[in-house]
Amino acid sequence: MTTLIAEDLVLLLLDDESGKFTNATYLDIGIGGALLVELALAGTVEVVKGSGMWARAKVHVTGLSAPGDPMLTEALALVGEKERAAEDLVNRLGKRRRDQLLDRLRERGIVEPREDRVLGLIPRTRWPAVDSSHEAGVRRELGDVLLGGVRPTERAAALVAVLQALDLAHKVIDRQGAPAREVKKRAKEVAEGDWAAKAVRDSIAAAQAAVTAALVASSAATYGSS
Repeated sequence: MTTLIAEDLVLLLLDDESGKFTNATYLDIGIGGALLVELALAGTVEVVKGSGMWARAKVHVTGLSAPGDPMLTEALALVGEKERAAEDLVNRLGKRRRDQLLDRLRERGIVEPREDRVLGLIPRTRWPAVDSSHEAGVRRELGDVLLGGVRPTERAAALVAVLQALDLAHKVIDRQGAPAREVKKRAKEVAEGDWAAKAVRDSIAAAQAAVTAALVASSAATYGSS
């Protein structure tokens, strides 16, 4: 089954039984980062680091045709509207995508919606798993990479890069007793490794940095308003 990196991220952070998200405070930023990383992996965008100390990475459309997936086509159109900083695009790309991704996973028969009410009053939708086989395969692959030292595929490495930016790589696998710091270290090594062409790795590294910057900015804004 072919899924988007953003879809795999959603599955990894969605509890199969309760249908609720875990460790998802900044999920929307992560989704935006995953979409940007996917576009970079497909070669349809370049994320170019700024040359000055305070310059932010900029995102450019390469001119290659968009991937066939409609969500990626929509994301690429947003990138192509005008030159924007990667940090800005990560926020824009992730907005209002969560439900869209859950609907896609429902259509694939992976999750299903269940309606209930919090305290009997506030309606909510949970998304428990119907078929966990794909998610289990993703977790096994990540475990092989992060614990077993297996060389990652491009897609697995790109997913690790997003998880590492969110500081969640150590939370989505069974660590089998390995310290979290070791998994984090390995995730960083994978994210910075030579698993793709340099131009692609550079773009994904810049997108990863943009996710981190967006997290910091969001945390600061939340703290400042409290």
